[in-house]
Formats: sequence, structure tokens, C-alpha cells
Amino acid sequence: MPSALTPGTLHIVSTPIGNLEDVTYRAVRVLRDVDLIAAEDTRRAARLLDHYGITTRRISLHEHNESRRTGGLLARLAEGQTMAMVSDAGTPLISDPGRRLARAALDAGFRVEAVPGASAVLAALVTSGLAEDAFTFAGFPPARSKDRKQWYAEVASEPRPVVFFEAPHRIRASLADLETVNASRTVAVCREMTKLHESLVVGPIPDVLAELQNPRGEFTVVLARGPVSGPPAEVPAGADLLHEFGLLTESGLSRRASIRSLASKYDLPSRRVYQAIESARGRH
Repeated sequence: MPSALTPGTLHIVSTPIGNLEDVTYRAVRVLRDVDLIAAEDTRRAARLLDHYGITTRRISLHEHNESRRTGGLLARLAEGQTMAMVSDAGTPLISDPGRRLARAALDAGFRVEAVPGASAVLAALVTSGLAEDAFTFAGFPPARSKDRKQWYAEVASEPRPVVFFEAPHRIRASLADLETVNASRTVAVCREMTKLHESLVVGPIPDVLAELQNPRGEFTVVLARGPVSGPPAEVPAGADLLHEFGLLTESGLSRRASIRSLASKYDLPSRRVYQAIESARGRH
């Protein structure tokens, strides 16, 4: 028999990312036995809780009220109550609210325990065929195209696969910006993972964009490590580099981000790209 929950403990509970069967026995037990469940959206949490007959009291905890509610939740822990925190799907605190409460609970000396489970990040990585021994998780790209291009220029130089989330109404524009920065990279776009209409598209960015005509649902994207397999890209002459540099800056990238993008594309040090561009301009 599992032991009783330790008084004054905050449990960070992972919940399914789609399929309700992807919840652990331990998660169900903890959610049933705690005194209070802090949920990002109590209505969305109700679908899982009602499915498993869990009647524990719930309270909302989201980005707009977390600062205001943290003090009261800490007071409950001080009284010896047990608490679970859940997000809308997957593992809380990863691009979700809850970090402020978890940090405050640790700082106050309360016990914080993880109840592991589903993660869209890992699910996308292992199904994409692009997994390596290490990877980088980057959250959500910026909403504005100009900022997003600079963000992509930075992650494009990452030597490991990069996993990130994107909203359905931005996925096509986002991938188009990624194509502007580094069209040669392979991406995997995972949609509605573990759900009835789960889909996966893997390939060069232009091909993936052609497949995403009517994007709906939740998207997790994996950007492959380095360029697609094949011979290294031929380093162009300085004048050609200058031309590409001009196209990137005209598209909204900063000078620095454009140089980083070219350095990543041709596997060159950024300084060498800069010197080639300046030489082509006639500035020695």
C-alpha cells in the first residue's frame, strides 16, 4: 500500500497531453488524496478528474492570478495541508504557470515533489526521428515576425536538436520565418500528439510548409541538429555572402543575427563571415 502523503507538501503532477489513459497510478492517487488541487484551468482539469472519479477541491492558478494567490497557498502548506499543481496538459512549469509558487514553496522550506508523466517535449523528440543524446528546449518563439527571425537565427546555431512549441494560428508564418533564416534544416512538426488526429510531418522546411495547409490543434516542433545530411554547403564568394546578408537584414533580421545565420548555414566562424562581408564592401 502506498504511504500517506507528507503534510505540507506541494506535488507537481504531470497530466496527459491528450489521451486520458496516459496518466500514472501515482498521479491519480496523489490527485485523489491531496487537500487541494491548484489547476491552470479548473474546467480543463475537470475532464481528467471527473474521468477518474476524483472529487478533490480545486482552485485556479494561472499567469494572471499566481502572484496574488501564492501567499494564501503557502499559508495552507504551513497549516500542514497537501497540495497538487496541474497545468492544462503535460508537465507543469514548462511554458506553463506555477514557477512562482514552486520557488516560493522551496524558499519557505516546504517539500516539493514531482509526479512525473507525459511531456509533449519528449513525445515529440522520440517520435520525430531526430533525437540525439542531448537536446535544447526553447519554449515558444516570439509572436512578432521580426523578433521571431532573430530568435531563429540564435537557435539555428545550436549544435543539438531544438524542441519548441507554436500556436496553430502562427505555425505557418513561424515556419516561413525559420525558412528565411535557414531553409536547409530538417524539421518535424508534431500535431495533436496522443490524440485521435495525431500527425507527424518530417522533412525540409518548404516541404513541411506545403503539408500544413489548414493547421489546427497543438503543435510541437523539432528542429534537427545541424544541416540536413549530405556534403557541406559550399562557401560562397564574399560578394554572394554580402548579397545573402542584405536579403536577411531586409527581411527584418539584425546585422548580428544575420551574420550568425550565415555562419550556421556555411559552418563558419561568425568573425570570418563578418570579415568576408566587410571585404566585399571594400572596407578593410
